[in-house]
Amino acid sequence: MITCKKTFKIKLISLALLTMMSSSLWAHGDEDHGAAPVAATVNTDKPQRLPDGRVLLPKTAQHRLNIRTLLSSETTAARSVELNGHVVMDPNRGGRVQASSGGRISAPDGGLPLLGSKVTKGQVLAWVKPAASAYELAQQQADLAENRSKLQLAQQTIARLQELSQSVPRKEIQAAEAELNSLRGRAAALSSVNTGEALRAPVSGVLAASNAINGQVIEASTVLFEIVEPKAMLIEALAYDPALVSNIASASLQGISLRYLGGASSLRDGALPLLFAPLEATPLALGQNVKLVVQTREQLKGVQLPASSIVKNSANESIVWLHDSAQVFRAVPVTPIPVDGKTVLVTQLKPGSRVVTQGATLINQIR
Repeated sequence: MITCKKTFKIKLISLALLTMMSSSLWAHGDEDHGAAPVAATVNTDKPQRLPDGRVLLPKTAQHRLNIRTLLSSETTAARSVELNGHVVMDPNRGGRVQASSGGRISAPDGGLPLLGSKVTKGQVLAWVKPAASAYELAQQQADLAENRSKLQLAQQTIARLQELSQSVPRKEIQAAEAELNSLRGRAAALSSVNTGEALRAPVSGVLAASNAINGQVIEASTVLFEIVEPKAMLIEALAYDPALVSNIASASLQGISLRYLGGASSLRDGALPLLFAPLEATPLALGQNVKLVVQTREQLKGVQLPASSIVKNSANESIVWLHDSAQVFRAVPVTPIPVDGKTVLVTQLKPGSRVVTQGATLINQIR
C-alpha cells in the first residue's frame, strides 16, 4: 500500500514537471509577439496595402507607375489664402448698351452685330422705335399735318411782311420769324418720332453679349449689348477678413501673376470686394468663376511641395505619401497651405523626408 502511494506521488511530480516544461517552450519572457516582418507575412511580388496602413510597392511596379519623389527641405513662404472670384469688365475699356425708352428693335443698315464681332466707338448697333398704338400713330399724323399747315402759313406771313418792311414795324417781322423757327423745330421733332433712338457703342471692343433681336419689343433700361476688351479683363474676389485688404503682397491665378488694384471699404453681401488685373494675356470669359491665391505679408516656415503631392484618404483628410524604405510607402496627414496655385506649404513634415511628388494618387488607390 505504501509502495502504491509513492508511485502515485512520483507520477504527479512527473506530470507537474512536464507541464512546466511545455509552458517554457511556448512563452519566452517579455518577447514581442506583434506583427511579423513584411517579408514573412505578405507576398512581396505585387502591390498591396499592409495591415498597418502602409503600402507595399515593388520596384517594378514603381517604375510602371512612374513614381517620383523629392527630398524635402525647410523653406520660408508667404502665408496664402484662397479666394473665390469672378471675371468682370474693365469699366474704362468696356461698356453696356441700354435703351433709355421702351420700343421695338430695328436693325441698322448693316444689320444687327453678331457675338464676337468687333465694334467701334459711336457705331450704331440698333434702333429702338417707339411701339405706338394705332390711335397714337393717328394722333401723331394729325399733329404733324397741323404743324405743316401752320408752318406754311407762317412762311407766307413772313414773305408778306418782308414786302411791306418799309411800313411794318420791325418787331412784327421778328415775331413772325420766331414763330416760323418754332414751327420748324416742332415739325422736326414730330418727324423724328418714328425714327426712334439710335443705340451706339460707348467704346471700341468685342461684342461679348447681345440680347437684341429684330422686331423685339423691349422696356426701358433693358441691357441689349455688352462690349469688352478681351485683354483688359479684371477679376473681382470676395474677402471676409477686413485685415486682408491692406495685407496683400501678391496674387496669382493658375500660376499667372495678378496685380492687386485695391479693395473696398464697404461690405457687399457680407464681404469686401477686391480687384485684380492679370499681368499676362489670359483667356477669360465675362462672369467666369475663378479661384485665386493671395499671398500676404506674413511669412511661414515649412516644407514646400508640388500641389500634386496632396491627396485625400478615406476619411477625406489631406495626406502625403513618404517613401519609408525601398518598397514601402507611408501616409502622413498634413494641412496644406496654398502658395502660388502650383505649390503648397506643409508644416507637419521634417526636413529630409522623401515625399512622393508624382503618382501619389495611384499609390492612394492601392488596396
